[in-house]
Amino acid sequence: MDTMLAGRFHLDSKKFAVEEVPIPVPGPGEVLIEVKAAGVCLSDVHLLDGSLVPLFATSDTVTVGHEVSGVIHTLGPGLRRGLTTGTRVTLEAGKTCGRCAGCVRRRPCTRMLTAGIDYDGGWAEYVIAREDTLIPIPDALPFDQAAIIPDAVSTPYAAVVATAGVRPAQSVGIWGVGGVGAHNVRLARLVGAAPIIAVDPLPSARERALAFGADHALDPAAPDFADQVRAATDGRGLDFAFDCAGVPAVREQAASVLGLGGSLILVGITPKPLTITEGLTFNYLQKQVRGHYGGFPESVSELVLLAAAGRLDLAPSITDHIPLVDAADAVNRLENKIGDPIRLILVP
Repeated sequence: MDTMLAGRFHLDSKKFAVEEVPIPVPGPGEVLIEVKAAGVCLSDVHLLDGSLVPLFATSDTVTVGHEVSGVIHTLGPGLRRGLTTGTRVTLEAGKTCGRCAGCVRRRPCTRMLTAGIDYDGGWAEYVIAREDTLIPIPDALPFDQAAIIPDAVSTPYAAVVATAGVRPAQSVGIWGVGGVGAHNVRLARLVGAAPIIAVDPLPSARERALAFGADHALDPAAPDFADQVRAATDGRGLDFAFDCAGVPAVREQAASVLGLGGSLILVGITPKPLTITEGLTFNYLQKQVRGHYGGFPESVSELVLLAAAGRLDLAPSITDHIPLVDAADAVNRLENKIGDPIRLILVP
């Protein structure tokens, strides 16, 4: 068999379709992965609706998907890691361009390429991966759970432990308890944040947040919302507010309930301008705004270890499994919150 099915997005016409394409051949330093599971992320939805534009596209058509797990099928030439076929792996969601000088850990490359956006990703039966982006996974970690680690879990993980640096007993607010926000709740709990306040307009999302470890779950439209936050934090306000929704109104509200020295962490992405209309009190209380994007190189490896050690059970995050040929339906379900999904998994 020389061809495979792949979910292809045509950047010029903005059309998405599952198409038959040639199976790619790994080049030097690359391997061919047989895909076992691929997550459907809101970033994928944003790519297909045109609100997320590739910055460094390598082609006018791209295979979507940056949350991928599978097994090594074919080895390319010139490998350095001693990889073997049949090894179970998950793939980091991006790779450096390889041309910038001074790429270091924890310092994002200014030309970081994202799988499924800038270059071909894993909504396919097979995908090419550079050997340094492969993270082996243990037999006990299911493919569907491993697939979502490189973004849905690693993005809020890096936001909590690195960008924010949350310490035990610090108060945390999390706006938007969907695929990323739900994990933000769990990871804040893991590092000892207290109290954890989840904020979402959907009652089902608020219930889920409580089940995932939030101490409070609030409706952002409640007329006494700010009073509820102050009561939950003994009048101090939040140490950290995580915007996992990427919505301007969220950022305004989140910034307004920060306490002394509190930080707004921008986890969700949006092309819309960042505006904070709060005046003197923002300065007086020494508030901060910190941008965040994706996970760090070590995030995926650390999360695989945590999941394998039983510290993080990702089974509740898997909402449904959908055949690859029905990828468009999966996008529709996520975009319109049909069934209030955390993560939908495409299976080739």
